[in-house]
Amino acid sequence: MPSLLGIDNGLTITKAVVFDVDGGQLSVARRRVPQSMPAPRFVERDMAGLWRATAEAIREAIALSGRPTQDIKAVAATAHGDGVYLLDAERRPLAPGILSLDSRAGTVVERWEKEGLFGKALAETGQMPHVSAPSALLGWFRENQPELYGKIGHVLACKDWLRFCLTGTLGTDRTEASTSFTNVHSQDYSPEALRLYGLEAIRGALPQISHSAEIVGEVTAEAAELTGLARGTPVASGLHDVTASALGIGGHEDDVVSIVAGTYSINEVVSAAPKLDARWFCRSAIAPGRWNNMSISPASAANYDWFLDTLCRGDQAEAASTGASIHARLGTEIDAALKRPSTVLFHPYLFGSPFGNLASASFVGLHGWHDRGDMLKAVLEGIVFNHRYHVEALRQGFACREVRLTGGVSRNAAFAQMFADALNLPVTVADVDEAAAFGAALCAGAAVGLFSSPQEGARAMVARAHIFEPDQARSRLYDERYAVYAGIAEALKPHWARLESLGYQA
Repeated sequence: MPSLLGIDNGLTITKAVVFDVDGGQLSVARRRVPQSMPAPRFVERDMAGLWRATAEAIREAIALSGRPTQDIKAVAATAHGDGVYLLDAERRPLAPGILSLDSRAGTVVERWEKEGLFGKALAETGQMPHVSAPSALLGWFRENQPELYGKIGHVLACKDWLRFCLTGTLGTDRTEASTSFTNVHSQDYSPEALRLYGLEAIRGALPQISHSAEIVGEVTAEAAELTGLARGTPVASGLHDVTASALGIGGHEDDVVSIVAGTYSINEVVSAAPKLDARWFCRSAIAPGRWNNMSISPASAANYDWFLDTLCRGDQAEAASTGASIHARLGTEIDAALKRPSTVLFHPYLFGSPFGNLASASFVGLHGWHDRGDMLKAVLEGIVFNHRYHVEALRQGFACREVRLTGGVSRNAAFAQMFADALNLPVTVADVDEAAAFGAALCAGAAVGLFSSPQEGARAMVARAHIFEPDQARSRLYDERYAVYAGIAEALKPHWARLESLGYQA
């Protein structure tokens, strides 16, 4: 029976997942990949350690699948986008891998904005640079570590590093290449973009671009020994994890908004023509002549995790000791809170926001008679409202008939219904636990001819999905609450910088 291996490397966990060709998940194995923070705003990882952890996860997933290794017909990887993984001319790691949580390049980006570069970058590349973009990080290296910058031989993304470890070949795909240095119209590398950023010297270090569903190498003997994969197994180019998640839930269709409610608030629409706006990234989609328009901010389900870790430690410990689910334990409190009116609102800007790094989170409307359930409800609602902020921007540029939702919290039916009601759109939650890994596996399957395209393989998932229809009465109530939420955020804008400065006073 043919099967496929999808590798998904996130910011803290690397996963290997074996799928049947019909999308059924046979096994999954995970390994934690430690981060290092050697200085403020630096978020790094050891590249060799990442590969070892991934190889271990692959070996375990194959063993757990109960299938012979030879049944795996192809492999592809996806991983966190942006950040940068540098090799020297001898193809050795030149520095630790830099994650998309890294913000060391903040001063570089601020200067570029003051110099008027943002508008030019948007017109040329379809996006404005941000602190973890490859352009900004390479600019930081050029200014702060010029000796290292001069030794750069190859500029890779995270999943491209894993591809290299599997195959010994260097390259990237269209979705990853478009994070900084491609012309938004031609979808190929742009000398003008490099000139804008003052990075002409690294043109030769940029990797060759392949289709996400194109075979770019085979598992080497060394990688086979480490992973348990069969030597010679085809490896496809793979894709950026945001795009992979949308693909894995069938979101690469016209008039569909794909939402990933994870560490980041990811909201994306695929289009047949580029449309430029400062409120979203217009990046290349999987197929040539298609674009993926992404409106994002680091303000989503990580706020819920923070609430659990900070205010529910006792419950978490008790749940862990009994084998119970903390989410189920708190679900009754949330359900009760959903049935009663509340003045409590939450702005989910603990780790970032659509308004820059100075914005901070806040509860407002909180009274002594409110309980933890009311606060949890507000946190979930605030997460949904931040997604709505991005979706409303996208709906001004693109048609939208439905939403496809993924992310850990999407499995909570009450949360999925909240999305449907707050957005006033049908919300589809596909029956797939590892959407990004499945998206990578779909590219691998298409690369060896098991599907006519990655999208064709994904369409089967729609038949195994639950659809949440909006309730019009609740939608009207959410409209009122969102208006207050947005108004308070607007009123707070002038105060965030002053508030932030208080944190530096003795």
